[in-house]
Amino acid sequence: MAGNSRARIIIQKELTDLMRNPVDWFSAGLVWEDNIFEWILLILGPPDTPYFSFLLITPPVLCPPTVKFVSDMWHPNIYPDGEVCISILHAGEDPYGYELFSERWSPVHTVESIVLSIISLLSSPNDEASANVEAAIEWRDKREDFIKSVKRTVRRSQEG
Repeated sequence: MAGNSRARIIIQKELTDLMRNPVDWFSAGLVWEDNIFEWILLILGPPDTPYFSFLLITPPVLCPPTVKFVSDMWHPNIYPDGEVCISILHAGEDPYGYELFSERWSPVHTVESIVLSIISLLSSPNDEASANVEAAIEWRDKREDFIKSVKRTVRRSQEG
């Protein structure tokens, strides 16, 4: 229970800091006012680009959060169910030896550092470690088709 209390204090401080000092690239809020462990975030892209929203569920212990896009996404590092695949969300040693320990989850990461890493990932996918193989192949081999697929997916999500 002490871990839950400590996590609650840390997460509440992060939310308060983000509300007092907003970051240009995203906005954050709670899904439910009485649950500090479920956040909804809206990533605001540069002008003339689509926005992406996702749900960040922070568990009640100091371990990596689960990050999942609410809207459909076409991206090499996002699973079809919306879950984000990025090193910063992986705990411990990489059993496959692909990711360096320094690239993986650490409790020093904040919501801001995680979101900024995801924003970077959106513009610079890692097609060698893909969660969506079709999107990775399209990104690597048919960039114009990839961009069309992203725009089509965003348009469908915005329509409802």
